Amino acid sequence: MTKLRTEGLTKRFMGLVAVNDVSFSMEEGEILGIIGPNGAGKTTFINLVSGIAMPSAGRIEYKGRDITYAPAHERARMGIARTYQLIHPLENLTLLENVMVGSIFARGNGLKEARRKAEALCLELGLADLERETTRLTILEIKKMEIARALANEPEVLFLDEVMAGLNADETKDLIATVRRVAKERRLAVGVVEHVMGVIRELTHRVIVLEAGELIASGPYEEVSKNPRVVEAYLGGAAVHA
Repeated sequence: MTKLRTEGLTKRFMGLVAVNDVSFSMEEGEILGIIGPNGAGKTTFINLVSGIAMPSAGRIEYKGRDITYAPAHERARMGIARTYQLIHPLENLTLLENVMVGSIFARGNGLKEARRKAEALCLELGLADLERETTRLTILEIKKMEIARALANEPEVLFLDEVMAGLNADETKDLIATVRRVAKERRLAVGVVEHVMGVIRELTHRVIVLEAGELIASGPYEEVSKNPRVVEAYLGGAAVHA
């Protein structure tokens, strides 16, 4: 089932075209890689789909419904969630309270229900000692907390913006397994923005490639990674199997 679709999605900032005529879709249960060089328009694309920014042209559909100009809070309640490239845990709150925020503000749950759901999510993601302050968390725990907070929104579509950044090899392996399991068990459509191609190769079912705001390739990683235009745009002619 198609969860999310865009047609001709475009975003202009004065004379700069950050996203240019992008059409794509995401299916239930699919983990989609979104790759491209710095400045390719990846985060802007997620901002458009999640409602943080409004498009200059094009159309966005969620489960067949036109949401092109719906505000971000409405999209959140519909079931579109995301994490951010720059993580900002609420340092005056505990780990558990950080996760509760997603349930309270995105779903409108009361404190008791939000706490129950947050505890269950933390258990699902392998987080323990929930009353700790965020300053006492490891980077992996903070990443999982961010995902848990997004999942507290009870989404059907989830975007992860460079969620693996800053992790070592073992932590990355742990988080890949976590994302894969959560996506499968919850039947989510997941979009993963990532620069580490090993993560994209291992985690995703399909990949789209943006370059200068344009969609230049789409398909399984092994196919896309051999596309001459992708190789040229992404690594200046080097292989993309790193």
